[in-house]
Amino acid sequence: MTYSSPFEGFVAPARARPQVWRLLAGLLLIVVVYVGWLALMGAGVWVLTGLNQLESRLVSIGQGSDPTTLVVLLFTFTGMALGAMLAARWMHGRSVGSLFGRPPVVLRDFALGVGVLGGLALVTGLPWLLFADLEPGLAWRVWLSFLPLALVGLLVQTGAEELVFRGYLQQQLAARFRSPLVWMVLPSVLFGLVHYAPAEMGANTWHVVLATGVFGLVAADLTARTGSLGLAWGLHFANNVVAILFVTAGGALDGMALGRLPYGPDDVDIMRPLIYADIAVLVLAWGLCRLAIRAR
Repeated sequence: MTYSSPFEGFVAPARARPQVWRLLAGLLLIVVVYVGWLALMGAGVWVLTGLNQLESRLVSIGQGSDPTTLVVLLFTFTGMALGAMLAARWMHGRSVGSLFGRPPVVLRDFALGVGVLGGLALVTGLPWLLFADLEPGLAWRVWLSFLPLALVGLLVQTGAEELVFRGYLQQQLAARFRSPLVWMVLPSVLFGLVHYAPAEMGANTWHVVLATGVFGLVAADLTARTGSLGLAWGLHFANNVVAILFVTAGGALDGMALGRLPYGPDDVDIMRPLIYADIAVLVLAWGLCRLAIRAR
């Protein structure tokens, strides 16, 4: 598997300081900054709600079970993004912008990713939803009032994950190792594992890990072929908009969904086939994005 000059340009800033110890120190810095940001936000919740309600409020934020807590949860990922930026700057002497790629390419490919996956979600999901026994979710008026903040929060959340996994980690590994088995597969495996949530997913847990790992591979490949985070970020953003703001299985992160499926994410008979249907749609989106790249 070979990749052309866009990826070489994307990785070039990471080649100045490619040492593995710097990468490990950078990952530790990301964790520290992320945890510090969470602590800062927790302190803010403490000030606003008082000590007696702090624990229950933090649990509610972790579940994202209403619009306010969901928006707050999405903005906790700001710490992850800041951590990646600081790691690139302090550990490798790189500019923050080098994590993203060239701005015009990022914007163009972000729009392509949103259009491709959003269009596929509409075409493949709408007919099925017409026959699904959806339970009503958030009222339209409340949903619209929170929508701008939720969209910004989703940009932050998906952008932070792309910065860490397809930006910082993929670039630094590619600067040190030639094989895609290292710089493509390893971040994708890690991306899948951070979505390991047996308390919520039950027997579907490893199937969800597999699905997110496949997304990681698709995102890594498209990042390498375009030399920017734009396409992966657009696919990620569109996927999460559909899954969080429109229809969810409930149980967590369902505070802004317009409709809820009448079963939880741990339902084996219903949810497991849907997980693999999502993988199929993702692979189709990957193929369409590859065709669009070739046509340029």
